[in-house]
Amino acid sequence: MFQDPLLIVVLVAVAVVAIILLTGIGGFAKGGDFNKKHANRIMRYRIYAQAVAIALILLFVWIRRGG
Repeated sequence: MFQDPLLIVVLVAVAVVAIILLTGIGGFAKGGDFNKKHANRIMRYRIYAQAVAIALILLFVWIRRGG
């Protein structure tokens, strides 16, 4: 199962989304200068990464179902 290259790409994309999300949450929790400078940019990156991850998940499901 983990030998499928597309599955590995999907898992990496999901991990990237999680890392960006946790960085954003950590910035919100810490507050201060970092949050003021980077909060919107980090959440924008999360939205882009999440869109890519969802597209890859849908592609993976479509290919595996015989699409």
